Amino acid sequence: MMEEQLQHRSAVKKELTWDLSAIFETESDYKKAVTELSKEVEQFTAHYDGKLNQPESIIEAIRMYEHIRAVSLHVYQYKLLPVTVDITDSEAQEAYRYISNVLSEVNARLSFFKSQVEDLDDSVLNEVSEQAPEFAPFIRYVKTAKQNKLHPKAEETLALLDPVLDSFSEIFEQARLADADFGRFEVNGTVYPLSFVLYEEKYMYHEDQAVRRAAYDQFNKVLSQYKNSIATAYYNQVQKEKTLATMRGYESVFDYLLADQEVSRDLYDRQIDTILADFAPVMRKYITHLKDVHGLDRMTYADLKIDLDPEYNVPVSIESFKEMLTDGLSPLGNDYVAMINRAFPERWIDFAQNKGKESGAFCSATYGKQPYILMNWTGQLADAYTLFHELGHAGQSLLSNEQNTLTASDPSLYLIEAPSTFNELLLTDYLRNKTEDPRMERNVIALMIAQTYFHNFVTHLLEAAYQREVYRLIDAGKSFDAAKLGELKRSVLEGFWGEAVEIEEGAELTWMRQIHYYMGLYPYTYSAGLTIATQAFLNIKEGKMNAEGWLNFLAMGGQKMPVEAAKAAGVDITTDRPLQDTIRYLDESVDRMIELTDLIEKRRD
Repeated sequence: MMEEQLQHRSAVKKELTWDLSAIFETESDYKKAVTELSKEVEQFTAHYDGKLNQPESIIEAIRMYEHIRAVSLHVYQYKLLPVTVDITDSEAQEAYRYISNVLSEVNARLSFFKSQVEDLDDSVLNEVSEQAPEFAPFIRYVKTAKQNKLHPKAEETLALLDPVLDSFSEIFEQARLADADFGRFEVNGTVYPLSFVLYEEKYMYHEDQAVRRAAYDQFNKVLSQYKNSIATAYYNQVQKEKTLATMRGYESVFDYLLADQEVSRDLYDRQIDTILADFAPVMRKYITHLKDVHGLDRMTYADLKIDLDPEYNVPVSIESFKEMLTDGLSPLGNDYVAMINRAFPERWIDFAQNKGKESGAFCSATYGKQPYILMNWTGQLADAYTLFHELGHAGQSLLSNEQNTLTASDPSLYLIEAPSTFNELLLTDYLRNKTEDPRMERNVIALMIAQTYFHNFVTHLLEAAYQREVYRLIDAGKSFDAAKLGELKRSVLEGFWGEAVEIEEGAELTWMRQIHYYMGLYPYTYSAGLTIATQAFLNIKEGKMNAEGWLNFLAMGGQKMPVEAAKAAGVDITTDRPLQDTIRYLDESVDRMIELTDLIEKRRD
């Protein structure tokens, strides 16, 4: 007997897919845009190269530069998204690689612009900001970058090499999603198909302990066959970053990677160290309760993501989710809700499960176009949390794009996860207020911890703690191999979970499962964003801030640096209070969950 296999992309129903025609209505329109893009780059170069000396001409150039960047993003997104839903589609891969090469040439030819603007005296740059305040964030970035700029020819060369220098993540994706054959496994006479996505989206949460642990063993057995290749790709990625840091005059790769986020090393380290020390006891209490409720002899790494109450099934159809979305987001006002509800008629979301599709979820937002969300919908309440999260990103991008020019539209990476996780907290609050059933309330709290905080405050935070150790090796001039990466990952896991979780064989391979390691110092920003989101949510709940303040924060984009932007949301990230308040809120939530379990058990007796 065998479970149903995943379908091919060609068999997916249209209504479960996203509509890329909102980017370009036809392939012909896309090709025309690519042709026009090349012409516009030529015109831009001829008109401005060597002639950027007056505020007026600089302002004019920034406007044209933004237009070219917007079109570049549109053509890139149009060919990238098909690959994310089916990495086995060779035609899509070829088209994506073609446009990547085209854009690397575009970026190389445009590299003179930033170099020459960075050469300008600060008095001229200040004049640009005064005459065109909408470009003030761009000028702020320029002033930061000019301190570590390279020779224009070096910048042009790096731009041309982008497809090669950014290829290590593609190697990783090909290995785990295309090349790796995870085969099948058998439990009690039933044969189960296994893939990367099936494990991450299904078996990791499976209520049958035998199936869950057998899937874990088979999954890691196959992963281990690729550990040396993936370790090599990862080493080249971090060594590239260290080389670029050195070329640009940074003493540390950390300083280089944090520069674009506009935050200090202290903020970065505090986020990791505080959660490792103060949140670990809360999660150990939660996971021990999970073990006790399930009557497990031990809690292993393979068991961490099981539901507290798997028999209490809360199915959520796409149609019922729409009602949940409208009600859950209502605290943010009718205009915000109406904007988010456009996702369905405009088909922002790719719900389908199919072969070759990426696991997890993301929101791809491009300036001037609708956002796109990838997820693998299974019809459970957990999916509602995922989609609330991604629609939070979508809402932030739309509000920011309305209020800012392209170069000012993106907030710091440090802030990027706040809008998404804030929406998850709204969902939890809505569901808790809606029910008087202790079992439902307990389920909602457990989902909040498992979905919102476990994923962002634990999974990604432990990625960040491990990643920090890798970069420390690189900063010290040392190397690593697959065995060393496994050793580092195991050490972080054991330190956080202590005796509450058995870190069995295979857990050390978790470093092979996440694309975030190829995105600089991104993993820690999940917990940073969630800290801001939690503090803002509590402020609204306690009447210290209204919804308008939060919407203003969402629309701010990159107008302010993270410390000032967070203050606009009522959060002071220069202190550890937001972190401590978040941890306290979670500790109280776990205690409430345990209290509800006792109440449920008494009623059963």
